[in-house]
Amino acid sequence: MINKNLLFIFSFFFAFGLSTTKAQKKALNKKPNIIVILADDMGYSDLGCFGSETKTPNLDEMAAKGLKMTQFYNASRCCPTRASLLTGLYQHQAGVGDMMNTRKEPAYQGYLNQNCVTIAEALKSYGYTTLMAGKWHVGQAPANWPVKRGFDRYFGLIDGAGSYFGPYPYRPKQKLTIALDDKEFTPDKDYYSTNAYTDYALKFIEENDKTKKPFFLYLAYQAPHWPLHALQQDIVKYKGKYMQGWDKLREARFKRMQEMGIIPKNIKLSPRDSNLPEWNSLSQAEKLNWDDKMAVYAAMLDCMDQNIGRIRKKLKDLGQENNTVIMFLSDNGASNETINPNGFLPEIFQSSKKLASDPSSFTAYGFEGANVSNTPFRLFKHWEYEGGTATPFIAYGPTIIKAGVTSHQPGHIIDIMTTCLNLAGANYPSIYKDRQIKQSAGVNLVPLFKGQKWIGHNALFFEHEGNRAVRKGDWKLVSNYPDNEWHLFNMVADRTELNDLSKSQPKKVQELIALYNNWAQKSDVISFEKLATKKGEGY
Repeated sequence: MINKNLLFIFSFFFAFGLSTTKAQKKALNKKPNIIVILADDMGYSDLGCFGSETKTPNLDEMAAKGLKMTQFYNASRCCPTRASLLTGLYQHQAGVGDMMNTRKEPAYQGYLNQNCVTIAEALKSYGYTTLMAGKWHVGQAPANWPVKRGFDRYFGLIDGAGSYFGPYPYRPKQKLTIALDDKEFTPDKDYYSTNAYTDYALKFIEENDKTKKPFFLYLAYQAPHWPLHALQQDIVKYKGKYMQGWDKLREARFKRMQEMGIIPKNIKLSPRDSNLPEWNSLSQAEKLNWDDKMAVYAAMLDCMDQNIGRIRKKLKDLGQENNTVIMFLSDNGASNETINPNGFLPEIFQSSKKLASDPSSFTAYGFEGANVSNTPFRLFKHWEYEGGTATPFIAYGPTIIKAGVTSHQPGHIIDIMTTCLNLAGANYPSIYKDRQIKQSAGVNLVPLFKGQKWIGHNALFFEHEGNRAVRKGDWKLVSNYPDNEWHLFNMVADRTELNDLSKSQPKKVQELIALYNNWAQKSDVISFEKLATKKGEGY
């Protein structure tokens, strides 16, 4: 019987031909390192390679020399996406059907359950060192920390949103926990989370290099989630660049996206969000304040890209670049959330009134910034329209991923587990530590990585706090809570979801509702009205 690893190696040689270099041949004889990088609250058009004016040269190069997926989906909110990405299950099946609150219903318990495995747990059995740096957000109790879910090393923020600066990162009404492995960690005064996460990721990679084992790294940046916190040397690059206003910025991004082939020429830009006034109706002070927020937001992305460059340089220095696959995406669409007096301590609300470029501020860019970030889509994080669920997806690996490919087929975060296991020559377990593991619905992306035909998904499903959607082929059915009315869109003719066809296509509506209801029942989804009333921890 032929060894699975040999089949894995032979397939790459056939995919890339006889011109493979000696360095590439050496890399192909090893199991690849795998890195998954997750941005936080980043909008669909926020990268240079997806239309933005922000400078992201490292991610742009990875996209040009790798794979871009223009219709890749997340779960529209931070906790659910992280649970789904890590386990290859829909979030409800993993125990995080809403947020990191505690509810009596098992699908909504607020932390990863024992009937799922993380990518780290699955890969450890196949000889991988498993590393994580960054935001965890799928279990606050020490029993649910990363080191208890398969990661050999961890540094980062256990909780959700919080200050990027040290020595005591803070957050409204809740103590934040930064941890190193299984111990709480107090950062120093020079701490800036984006740099710190990368520092530890590099340290972990260097330590592992001595073992000669392949590694899996999950690098979950906080950026660019509010509060808007950036380093001054990055902010100055962008001051004044947003004084043209949100309409012109959206139009410029949309034009670039169409020129790049991200968005087809037949698609229309969604109208300016109804919460936004005319740009010219603002005072000069209001315009300057918004420009300042956007400059800080861009600086956060710029810094994240710089740090991804540091990871790439380390791989090159260690001779590991040819044997590493990097995947990049965002956990949800851009966030319209604001700092308000009801949900935040008075001192934090007061600090939200300061300029974002002031390190002591604690502010967000609201509807105004999110509508730009989510160009060309409607709505934001939390909803199941494209503005909530669509993410840029980039995959890069010099000897593994074919360069210059753009795919418009729908993919989903549940695919990442299946893909990591395939790259590693590993199998998804049905039993783990004597526990029955729920079956993943993910589809292996490796054929797409090679530029080959990919079967893809029959249908994809979405639910968050009563917002619902199902995507099947060219069609998408969407419902917002609490309206609970279904709207139908043809995603080939109308990716920006402007023309509701539910009245003219009643049979298609009923077909997709039946699919959704069947999935919801199998996936332990509970009607939002029927859930326990205890409010979840958001962000």
